[in-house]
Amino acid sequence: MLALLHTSPVHVPVFDTLRDQEAPGLPLHHLVRPELLARARELGPARVAEEVAGALGEAVRAGARAALCTCSTLGPVAEAAGPALGLPVLRVDRPMAAAAVAAGPRIAVLAAVESTLAPTEELIAEEAHRAGRRAEVRTVLVPGAWERFQAGDQEGYLAAVAGAARRLRTAGGVDALVLAQASMAPAAELLGDGAGAPVLTSPGSGLAAAAGLAAAVQAGAVQAGAGPAGRAGPSGRGRQAGEAGVPGAAGGVCGPREDSLSGLRRM
Repeated sequence: MLALLHTSPVHVPVFDTLRDQEAPGLPLHHLVRPELLARARELGPARVAEEVAGALGEAVRAGARAALCTCSTLGPVAEAAGPALGLPVLRVDRPMAAAAVAAGPRIAVLAAVESTLAPTEELIAEEAHRAGRRAEVRTVLVPGAWERFQAGDQEGYLAAVAGAARRLRTAGGVDALVLAQASMAPAAELLGDGAGAPVLTSPGSGLAAAAGLAAAVQAGAVQAGAGPAGRAGPSGRGRQAGEAGVPGAAGGVCGPREDSLSGLRRM
């Protein structure tokens, strides 16, 4: 079983559909906790770390072998909670960040919620450090987008995101456009297949990687106590998810954050 920690119920059918495409038959256990994002936006993600760990603990008791956090704001604290729970946890945007780094050094990150920008920028720095590449990150908060999402105006929300992405793509000067939140993914379809930087989204690659991680745990290739993306936990005995063949997580996670940030420049 793969557990998914969401902060909006809109993600449940999206990931059910992706499961049917990527890993038919894989049982999913959805945990929807919108209050965690609300508190993280107000107080900071670190202040809700215990609550995130509590939610993931529910997944362990339900029989989950691995977990996917679909909220970019909560991703870092979710991954950090995994080892103590004996549960490998992957943040949904990690494979996307690795793909962005592979596309080139000039990366634009779009988000609808300000609290998502710093965790995403730090994640790209981690993946750049792991890959031995340079990353120059430009962050863009899409004005008015989150208010539309909260009001239930999905069409307006996606149009705002697509409009911001289109303007960046037209202006040029970037190697990849990252739609930082899983809820933004459908906006990529509004952009068509026009020329310009690739527009990267997280749900598909994240679900595929997490499904692979759950399969690796079941097969014994990754220990249940592994840390983020399958990295060994306190015992040091687990294999990295990349070594176990988990899609999009090759090489696991880089070292200390202060080292990873040295490879990042702001655009």
